Amino acid sequence: MTNVDENKLMTFVGQVIGDWGALASAPLVVIGDQLGLYRAMADGKPVTAAQLAERTSTAERYIREWLAAQAASGYLAYDGDGRYHLEPEQAIALTDESSPACVLGGFEAFTAAIRIAPRLAEAFRTGAGVGWHEHEASLFRGTARFFRPGYAANLTESWLPALDGVTAKLTAGGRVADVGCGHGYSTMLMAGEYPASTFTGYDYHPESIEAARKLSAETGVTDRVDFEVATAKDFPGRDFDLITYFDCLHDMGDPVGALAHARSALAPDGTVMLVEPYAGDNVSDNLNPLGRLFYSASTLICTPASLSQEVGAALGAQAGESRLREVANQAGFSRFRRATETPFNLILEARP
Repeated sequence: MTNVDENKLMTFVGQVIGDWGALASAPLVVIGDQLGLYRAMADGKPVTAAQLAERTSTAERYIREWLAAQAASGYLAYDGDGRYHLEPEQAIALTDESSPACVLGGFEAFTAAIRIAPRLAEAFRTGAGVGWHEHEASLFRGTARFFRPGYAANLTESWLPALDGVTAKLTAGGRVADVGCGHGYSTMLMAGEYPASTFTGYDYHPESIEAARKLSAETGVTDRVDFEVATAKDFPGRDFDLITYFDCLHDMGDPVGALAHARSALAPDGTVMLVEPYAGDNVSDNLNPLGRLFYSASTLICTPASLSQEVGAALGAQAGESRLREVANQAGFSRFRRATETPFNLILEARP
């Protein structure tokens, strides 16, 4: 029998205990978000369980336990004598959905995603896929909330300006297709910045398109935004100046076919923008906390979604720039470059 290093063993067990705590804490964050518990503490003033329960019309005994669990997780501060408060930084991350530091969507999405585990275990045995549409609605909503802060912070400020000549076209009045738009936040952000252009968001998921239409009506951009149910390989329209894919190409069963269709729908000097999770080209490049997050999401959501579709290329959320370049080249694009990046995303430009 191989000799066991007891120190290494206990270090690993300690790591697992931390992971158990994170797993158990995640649904409590979702509850805190849904019930407005964090928002009721956003002023940073110390509160007791009884005071917070009164503010939020909840039961004091549950709130007392929830507060202790949140303090043990480091998600709020304990002042002693049964009083707790949110630090300013915690308040931003847990209440301010306009901040790129907001974490609420991630908790909602991943808590929903793990509920597919029994179905996914069977897919592991058979190799079958599990479609995006087969998940529950909180995954769709949580994913939209997860990505929105990063898009709001970067899309119009740095990502679009990094593309060759695109912002000039959009300022003058261009045509944009946002493929795999989900709830449409990316589409609406672009429309808000470029009122002279027209934008169409496409997604195969009818419930997401319905949500996008409702949201666009609330944001006042319906004069230049439409949302339609269509797949990445059959969306209508021609002569688009810009076609975008926000964190979705790797989920598609046939990414080559999707980009080939985009190429046929582009104007002669049009541009495709791919926003993909940040990744190196090799597994060893991604063995870090961000890679852990994206590989896990890819196993739960992205790879099964691709395998449920025709071709089933299953690029995965950590495909990396080189593999994505191959896909674009196979689809007929001759120019491909990394336009810019963030710690979380690669922003790639493809042109005919």
